[in-house]
Amino acid sequence: MRKLSYGALAAVAAVCSYKAFQIPYGQYKAEQALPRNEQLALFNPHRPTFTCEIEATKVPPIDAEADAWFREARALEGPDTWEEDRDYKKIVQLTRAAAERRHWKAMLNLASLYLEKRDPPHGARDALALVEEAMRLGIPAAYDRMGTYYSEGVGVPGDATRAFAFWQKAAEMGSPQAMAYLGDKVSATWDSPGDGFWANIPVATKMLECALGQGYGPAAYSLFEMHAWPRVANGNPSGPRTAATKALALQTLQQGIRLGCADCARFLLVEFERPDDLADMLVPYLDKARSERYRVLYDALHWNPDLRLPNLDKILPLPPAQLPQWNGDKKALIEAAKGVTLKRGQAEPGPAPQANGRAHVDAAYDLRPCDDTTTAVAAPCAGYWAPTAPGGPSQLRTHLATLPPGLYRPGEPFDSLYDPAVTGAAPITGLVWRRFITVHRDREAVAPVAVAGIAREIPPAELGLSCAAGMPCPVTGAWQPWLSSGHPAGAALNQPWRQAWVVAGQPFPTPWHGDKHHSIRPN
Repeated sequence: MRKLSYGALAAVAAVCSYKAFQIPYGQYKAEQALPRNEQLALFNPHRPTFTCEIEATKVPPIDAEADAWFREARALEGPDTWEEDRDYKKIVQLTRAAAERRHWKAMLNLASLYLEKRDPPHGARDALALVEEAMRLGIPAAYDRMGTYYSEGVGVPGDATRAFAFWQKAAEMGSPQAMAYLGDKVSATWDSPGDGFWANIPVATKMLECALGQGYGPAAYSLFEMHAWPRVANGNPSGPRTAATKALALQTLQQGIRLGCADCARFLLVEFERPDDLADMLVPYLDKARSERYRVLYDALHWNPDLRLPNLDKILPLPPAQLPQWNGDKKALIEAAKGVTLKRGQAEPGPAPQANGRAHVDAAYDLRPCDDTTTAVAAPCAGYWAPTAPGGPSQLRTHLATLPPGLYRPGEPFDSLYDPAVTGAAPITGLVWRRFITVHRDREAVAPVAVAGIAREIPPAELGLSCAAGMPCPVTGAWQPWLSSGHPAGAALNQPWRQAWVVAGQPFPTPWHGDKHHSIRPN
């Protein structure tokens, strides 16, 4: 007998439900069209291959002003502030303002705040609606979140089958969290579906490497285990580990620590002091001094999972490199390993802004058009919108081009506009409104941004050299790979966690082709 596909089974279940409870057909159709009910392929743990997609290239462009609000909200939730002392009213206000401008991370964070009851009466229904709005925008992390909702029964019925289907979709779209989760699930040494794990080492490796390459540190621990105990495709051991596999495992753990993996630091603090097997330990020799430093890093990452330590090799390089001097100051050790961002100075004066009105733009920002357009009579999301008439007469198009973008709230009706060439005419109809996002006026500067406390801020005067990626490093220091504004891979590469401590004469890491490296603070 032929098996029904997952989609067919879901359709049968939906029709049965419709008939049993006499749901109006229109309501049934509307519910089926919701993103939560999207028909997806069944999770396939034994898929033959996996293609690495990069999440940062799939998401909507980030509005710089909204990002500043988002980062301010994240800083207010920092681990240094007790939960009862956090200003959740302001956190919600800032996060919502960023979410209304389609800042995708803020949208998902706002959903979490609703579930945590930080903004009554918003709850699970509003959180689900936010995640679905993000899904409509094609955001991979939103599909990952929907998988979690099905797994935990949040706003939808608990359904492990649909949860795995959504996680698989999210991983295929580029979500590093989904890749890391599924990669770990299929990295086992045998199949045990009842326990939720399978053996598909080639796909597990690709998923975990892709997740780690996007800056998701927790993927490093699962990947390290596969390097440390090599396996063939079906999970069986491939033989004893070698010096090469040990070295790769250590490098993977080190990269995980750079990207916030507390478990990676915990493993190395133990391995350098008291490994389980002295005859087959992963590290080349015991080293209590290194173990002590990894313990400091573990405590810091365990306390603050958002912490990133891209310049780890400055204070704790892997053997055979010697350890630099350290006076025992734990805070100084962590600060030295953090990424570096530049303090933004006062922006150069731009055109005189309007004190009031829609066209006002903060002096720190310029406007840049994005691909969002609408023919609706109201703004579908908050932001700056400008009218266009692609099919209209040239005189009208010229007139509209002189009008600056105006700031609208979500759902706010667009202003009525009149053709100056036609006396007494009715408002122009058939306009296409285009959205503009804010960008920093110094957007060509090498200035990676991070949540306050996650990176060290230094004056712009300390920005040092520039060097093409293919050249050897001219001077030891913290180096930041950078692509010019507007480059399609810029959002993925121009991140503070991609910094690296590079020794003079060494080649630069090259996560992307064609990038340049800039010295942030050579010393």
